[in-house]
Amino acid sequence: MTEPFLWWRDGIIYQIYPRSFADTDSDGLGDIPGITARLDYLADLGVDAIWLSPIYPSPDVDFGYDVSDYTAIDPRFGSLDDFDRMVQEAHQRGIRIVLDLVLNHTSDQHPWFKASRSSRDNPYRDWYLWVAPKPGGGRPNNWQSIFGGPGWEFDPETGEYYFHMFAKEQPDLNWRNPAVRQAVLDVVRFWLDHGTDGFRLDVFNVYFKHADLLDNPFAIGLRGFDRQRHIYDIDQPEMMPFLAELRSLLDSCPERYMVGETFTGGYQNAVRYTGADRLHAAFNFSFTQARWNPAKFLREIQSWDRALGKDNWPNYVLSNHDLPRAATRFAKDGNDERLKVAAVLMLTLRGTPFLYYGEEIGMRDISLRRDQILDPPGKRYWPFFKGRDGCRSPMQWDPGPNAGFTTGQPWLPVHPGYPSRNVANQQKDPGSLLNFYRALIRLRRSHSALTRGDFRPLPMGSAPVLAYVRSVPGQSILVALNFSAQAQTIHIDKEANRPDWEMYLSSRQDSPASLQAGCLTLGPDEACLLGNRM
Repeated sequence: MTEPFLWWRDGIIYQIYPRSFADTDSDGLGDIPGITARLDYLADLGVDAIWLSPIYPSPDVDFGYDVSDYTAIDPRFGSLDDFDRMVQEAHQRGIRIVLDLVLNHTSDQHPWFKASRSSRDNPYRDWYLWVAPKPGGGRPNNWQSIFGGPGWEFDPETGEYYFHMFAKEQPDLNWRNPAVRQAVLDVVRFWLDHGTDGFRLDVFNVYFKHADLLDNPFAIGLRGFDRQRHIYDIDQPEMMPFLAELRSLLDSCPERYMVGETFTGGYQNAVRYTGADRLHAAFNFSFTQARWNPAKFLREIQSWDRALGKDNWPNYVLSNHDLPRAATRFAKDGNDERLKVAAVLMLTLRGTPFLYYGEEIGMRDISLRRDQILDPPGKRYWPFFKGRDGCRSPMQWDPGPNAGFTTGQPWLPVHPGYPSRNVANQQKDPGSLLNFYRALIRLRRSHSALTRGDFRPLPMGSAPVLAYVRSVPGQSILVALNFSAQAQTIHIDKEANRPDWEMYLSSRQDSPASLQAGCLTLGPDEACLLGNRM
């Protein structure tokens, strides 16, 4: 018997970058009332949860990922009352709320760090990683910052170094201090009390550092950070007991969820942090690096499934706030037909799909001049890396000024293509990407085979097609995805070759796929779903 619907397992999670979603006070930044005002849109789209990038007070050195108060809302985004209202309104529509927790480090403006920095004997001193210089004034070890340069910053007032994995304004917490861990658990309790349904843990596997602060060994790489094997500053064993404690806290509330961002390593590293006494899930970013190739996607799917086993649940993501958008990578020619294929792939696999805001209308990255770059790594590594601003541009709601995002000056430029690519236009077009997403999500919700069914790939040989069957007792769905710009005819194996397949959905309304005598013909860049009930 199929298990009851569980939102974080069977549903769809939609990531919102709050400063870019909807602005209601004309300051050019999105805000919480703007999200609340768009909940009907999200409910109509069919998502089950929204994940919010940080909304806490922040000096914005890293655009919200440098938190100066864990239990408050940045006034630019609204108030705690605005948050509570958003949660209430979302829950009334069946939408859960997932918050981003940035717990590896704080802002240097956080009261904890200000106290810690004030003197060597302050009670908060040991809340951060403070170390005396080596003889001669050298840094404690060779650890590097991912944002560039050494990870140790000298503080002349107290004569010691503190460690920062990211910007120097983002000092790392000392997770070996029990008081730090208790304070973090109190933060989690605070947001649970305010109705939060889950948490995304930012760079969680970086929390603990080796107690002896040993030098990392050398590795071949382009940047300083990449020229080390990070065996002493990442993935320390002490993380496991803390995850168990955090999981116990979440399990004390019904249907709460946590997903972690594994900062380094592939899916094998993500798997080790998932389980009954660990995370519910950890991100696998393999799709964000994959070429437009069905064999490559299938290898990643099968590797992820094998690594997780039957007891852990997969998730999939094509885009997020740190990476170029899928539409930019896969559909540079403006062809949304490929994006419909990508949508079917994401929403019909065994696992939880994460959608990035604007993905449903095919938003592309913006291009910026060097003097427009705001992202710290983009400023430092230009032109080799142009930063993450491109994927964070304002949501394109309508063809009006600033795409309907704000009546003020938007914090980042709106994509110049917004007059044609926007929600309002696509809502009116039956063949739009947005309306295809809606139809696909409705189909997914109404067929348990697409959420809880087995996954069985069909042999395609060298054909540029990915095909698989999702099935539960009494119901099967055949998914076929043509990754090429030419029509393809494929042979369905004997087990899947049933005479009672019915076309459920095709991305090509003009000439949908046809199945005759065991041969399925797909149009160029076509995705289709066929179903039957046994």
